[in-house]
Amino acid sequence: MISACSELRKTVQFVGTYSAFCGEVSYLLFEVLRILKTAELLIMAFTFAAFCYLFALFAVAFCIFFAIFTVICIDELKTEYKNPIEQCNSLNQLVLPEYLLHIILTFLFVLSFQLGGLCWNIPLIAYHIHRYIQRPVMTGPGIYDPTTILNKNELQKALKEGWIKLGFYLISFFYYLYAMIYTMVTSS
Repeated sequence: MISACSELRKTVQFVGTYSAFCGEVSYLLFEVLRILKTAELLIMAFTFAAFCYLFALFAVAFCIFFAIFTVICIDELKTEYKNPIEQCNSLNQLVLPEYLLHIILTFLFVLSFQLGGLCWNIPLIAYHIHRYIQRPVMTGPGIYDPTTILNKNELQKALKEGWIKLGFYLISFFYYLYAMIYTMVTSS
């Protein structure tokens, strides 16, 4: 009789421990499923178009810094604080990366069929191509020539171009942010 009671007590303890264990396991499984469902929604919402807009956000952030640097350098040339050869060399190093970033993000918009982003970027790409073709004769890549940059017309043109590009990139940044959020919300 005593052994039967001890066996019954062990069985009750095992069942109690087992049910507590099952409760913990079921709670953990529920949490894992909830996390997977959330991750699935994020993955579903993160389409190629959203990736293109995310890349465009980062690319335009770099272009904003390039435009700010250009405006600062041209303004320093205008006030004659810096050597034009050094300033033009530092500006010319940023021309091709800016153009390449802009062309890559526009190509991504072509691949993802984002006509709004494509139509927004084509005029500036056309201007970049025109500007690079019409650049002064130089030995290296770039559009800023140290011998002609100190002309009043050239300085004003370069400063105006820098401010317009800065405005374009700032508007682009907020457009890409809105478009990325919109594509993520509508695709889920």
